[in-house]
Amino acid sequence: MPAAQGVQSVPLHRAASERYLSYALSVITSRALPDVRDGLKPVQRRILYTMFHEMALHPGGRYRKCAAVVGEVMGKYHPHGDQSIYDAMVRMAQDFALRAPLVDGHGNFGSLDGDPPAAMRYTECKLRPIAEELLTELRKRTVDYRTNYDGQREEPIVLPSQFPQLLVNGCEGIAVGMATRVPPHNLGEVIDAAIALIKDRKATVEDLMEHIAGPDFPTGGQILANRAELLNIYQTGSGSLKVRAEFRLEKSEKRQQIIIYSIPYGQNKSRLLESIGDEVRNRKLPMVVDVRDESTDEVRVVLDLKRGASADTVMAYLYKRTALQTTWPVNLTMLVPTDRVDVARPAKLDLKEILSYWLDFRFETVRRRYEHDLTVLRARIHLLEGFEIVFDCLDEAIALIRSSEGRRDAHERLIDRFDLSDEQTDAILELRLYKLAQLEILLVREELAEKRAEAEQIESILASDRQLWTRVRKELEEIKNLYADPRRTLIGHPE
Repeated sequence: MPAAQGVQSVPLHRAASERYLSYALSVITSRALPDVRDGLKPVQRRILYTMFHEMALHPGGRYRKCAAVVGEVMGKYHPHGDQSIYDAMVRMAQDFALRAPLVDGHGNFGSLDGDPPAAMRYTECKLRPIAEELLTELRKRTVDYRTNYDGQREEPIVLPSQFPQLLVNGCEGIAVGMATRVPPHNLGEVIDAAIALIKDRKATVEDLMEHIAGPDFPTGGQILANRAELLNIYQTGSGSLKVRAEFRLEKSEKRQQIIIYSIPYGQNKSRLLESIGDEVRNRKLPMVVDVRDESTDEVRVVLDLKRGASADTVMAYLYKRTALQTTWPVNLTMLVPTDRVDVARPAKLDLKEILSYWLDFRFETVRRRYEHDLTVLRARIHLLEGFEIVFDCLDEAIALIRSSEGRRDAHERLIDRFDLSDEQTDAILELRLYKLAQLEILLVREELAEKRAEAEQIESILASDRQLWTRVRKELEEIKNLYADPRRTLIGHPE
């Protein structure tokens, strides 16, 4: 059958190949993989941006229904279904999923037992303080923007993250032909490593591991790996970790108890308890009398032992037969910037490359922030200089305005007489009369001197890469002082 006029015949295998490639690239770059600069997937970035920019859900403000946030995100930035948006928001609110949760959830957001969150119409949310460290510099246009899916609004390509969010909170995702699984780390350790790399850009992965001991999971646990094994993972960008639960022994007059107080990251505590109970019921573990869950905000699984039973023997059996010990695969694949600001490419990175990409991005962000501040300062200085010129000839300026036939005539005569710009002239004509008092004139001159000094200081910083790097380092230290907490996950071989 001949092709219709204007329609070209294409072999099926070529059309399928081209379309599947487009689909694969879309999933890789627009859904599944995080960006190395802010550590977020597009849906996470759009949720945080909407909460900050569209709804002003700041930490000190009130909560809003999650359904309202999901609706805003879906309608304006992410038209891919409400449930996927809500699932991403829930994960950002779970303190057992993220090392530093970004969303402050009010209501049922799920639990370690695998309980599902309540429907979005029942739950409420706002930003956590640490999330604002990813967002506040947006006001100073420190990152590039692109149009949203319908061309009606702009959204940031990445957020101006003030700390290495990807390493701190980790990320999991499955794309087409590739996947990512970045473990969470301790914020203080990551910042220490970043500062070490600022001081010595030739530092190796091994040097950086003097500061980062290894992953730090929010649920604690113990990583069974030595330094050489961890070094191999951070150098190659992939590998696997053995993670096991932690326990302690408590003794009373009647019996001794095993207290399991942390479980491997990502494991369902209810299923773990069920599997341990099955072993006891099937009499495969006769040394255990009873198993119960006494957890509150902290994990506390209690195993009552028979008199004379060995706790180490019981736990060795459970580590082998249950998910109290698991393997956690690591895959440090993520999106990295290219020459085009709106295009990123996937790459598997080592620890140094991850921190280097983030530091270069942070350096550029700080530079753009200072350039924005300088532009604002210069605009204000320009207006204040206009006031100063007129204040020196105040009587003449007032007489000139009074004798003018209207605003336009006064505008033109002021420009001709005092050699002012249009902006300066408009500001003078809008000046309130009380500003002409002697005290107000002195205040304007004091402000002008302050602004000139600030502008001079910023110009000095922008002229020196060394000073800019110093600012980056000091700001990282401030973030660490505000948010760092002790490590939760132990690292070492089993006894």
